[in-house]
Amino acid sequence: MPHSITLSQVSWSAPDGQSLFTGLDARFGAERTGLIGRNGVGKTTLLKLIAGGLAPASGVVSTTGSIHVLRQSLQVTPGETIADLFGVQAELGVLARAYAGTATIEELSNIDWLLEEKVDRAMAAVGLERPLNTPLEELSGGQRTRAALAAQIYTAPDFIILDEPTNNLDRDGRKAVIDFLSGWRGGAVIVSHDRELLETVDAIVELTPLGATRYGGNWSHYRERKALELAAAEHDLADATKRLNEVRRKAQETAERKARSDGAGARKAAKGDMPRIVSGGLKMAAQQTSGANANRATRLKSDATDELQKARDRLEILQPISVNLPSTGLPAQKTVLKLERVTAGHSPQCPVISDLSLDITGPERVAIVGPNGSGKTTLLSVITGELAPLEGSVHVGVRTAFLDQQVNLLDPGLSIRENFMKLNPQAGENECRAALARFMFRAEAALQPVGSLSGGQILRAGLACALGGPLPPQLLILDEPTNHLDLDAIAAVEAGLQTYDGALVVVSHDEAFLSNIGMTRKLELGPQ
Repeated sequence: MPHSITLSQVSWSAPDGQSLFTGLDARFGAERTGLIGRNGVGKTTLLKLIAGGLAPASGVVSTTGSIHVLRQSLQVTPGETIADLFGVQAELGVLARAYAGTATIEELSNIDWLLEEKVDRAMAAVGLERPLNTPLEELSGGQRTRAALAAQIYTAPDFIILDEPTNNLDRDGRKAVIDFLSGWRGGAVIVSHDRELLETVDAIVELTPLGATRYGGNWSHYRERKALELAAAEHDLADATKRLNEVRRKAQETAERKARSDGAGARKAAKGDMPRIVSGGLKMAAQQTSGANANRATRLKSDATDELQKARDRLEILQPISVNLPSTGLPAQKTVLKLERVTAGHSPQCPVISDLSLDITGPERVAIVGPNGSGKTTLLSVITGELAPLEGSVHVGVRTAFLDQQVNLLDPGLSIRENFMKLNPQAGENECRAALARFMFRAEAALQPVGSLSGGQILRAGLACALGGPLPPQLLILDEPTNHLDLDAIAAVEAGLQTYDGALVVVSHDEAFLSNIGMTRKLELGPQ
C-alpha cells in the first residue's frame, strides 16, 4: 500500500481563538509536494499537525509510513557533532569498544558493523566529507545543511517534513537542499517560497482561507494553472456584476410599472368609475402583488450580491499585486555611490573586505552575492555608515534608505501609519493611506503596531514607508529581503521594485528574485 498523509475535516484554532482551519481536507502522497500560501494562513501549523506536534480540535490526521522533520541546524549546541546530528553517537561508542576489545557480549550481539559505511555513504550523497566527530560549529551554514540532509538519507523515512529549508542559507546551502530534493524518491512536504526549489517538486498544494487546493506539477505548471484561474475569476466577476445590474434594472422596471398601474387604478376609483368593493379588492390585490414583487426583488438582489462577493473574494486571492511608486528623480549620470580601495572589518589584523572599489552611477542595480562569511553584511554596514572602513573612502551622493533583515528603519512601538508619517513628515493623510494601500495595508490594517507584525509584513511596511513618500530615496539598500516573505509578498516587493526608478544595492541568494527585479550587474565577494 502506498504511503500517504491524509487530513479529514480537520479544524484547529490558535490559543487566541483565531480559527485557522475549519473542515480542512488534504492528502499528501509519496511524492515531493510544495506547500504554499500567504503568511498567517497556517502552513507551519499544518506541518505540526502532520508531524504530531499539534492535535486537531476536530477531524482526523492519519499517516501510513514513518515521518521525520528535517532539522534546520543553523543554530547548534556547543560541542555537538555530526554524529549527534545522525543520532549515532552511542552506537559509535559501542563500535569503538568492540574494536578495542572491551565491548560486552550483549553489545556485540546488537552491533551494526556497517554503521560507519552507511553514514559515509549518506555523507557522500550530499558531497560532504568530514569525520563524524567534527563539531557542527566548525561547519559553514551550507555544510551544516548538507549534514542534516545526509542524516535524512541515513534514516530513510517514508516522509520528510521541511519548513522553509533554504531560508538564511547561502548559495551553497540552497544548492544542497535543491539537489537533495531533486533526487529524493520518498514523500516530502515542503513549506517554501523558494521558486527554484519549487521547480523540483511533483505537486503544489496551495493553502488559502478557502481550503487546500492541489496542483499537479512544479512551480511553472502551477503558474500556468493560476493564470487560467485568474482569467476565469475575472470572467466570473464580470458575469456576477452584469447579473446584479440586470436584477436591479428589472426590479426598478417592475416597481415603476407597478406604480403606473396603481396610479391609473387610483385615478379611476376617484372618478367613481368602479364600485367601491371592486376598487377595494383591486387595492388589496395590488398591495399583495407589490409585496410579492418586493420580496422577489430582494431575494434576487441578495443572491446576485452574494455571487458578486464570492467572485470578488476569489479574484482577490488570485489577483497578482501591482505597485506604482513616485519617481525618485535620479539623473542618469549622477554618482550614487563610490567606494575607493576599501578595506573593512572589525579587526585590522583580520579584515573581511580588502582593497574593494565600486562605482554606481544613476539607476544601476547591483546585486552583492557570495557565500556566508564573505563580507556582504560588512560591506552594507560600510556603505550605510554603520561601520567605518579600516582603509579607503566611501562617498554616498544621494538620498538613501537601508532595510536590513530586522527593518530597524521602523519603530516597533508605532503603528504602520505613524511610522510612515514620521519618515515622511511632508506627506498628508491621503498620501499616506494611498502609499500603504499599494503594499496591501488598507484601512484598519494600516493602524497595526509594527511590533505585532510578522516578518514579511514588517518588510512590506518598511518598503511602503521608505518608498511611498513624496521624496523616495534615490538609493535603496536591501539585505536578504525575501527571507521571511511568502510568495504573494515577494510578488508585491518585486512589483514595487520593478517600478522603482532609483538605484538598488541588494544582498540576496534568491536568483529568481534578482532576475525579476532586473539587476544590471553583480559584485561577487569571496572568503578572505
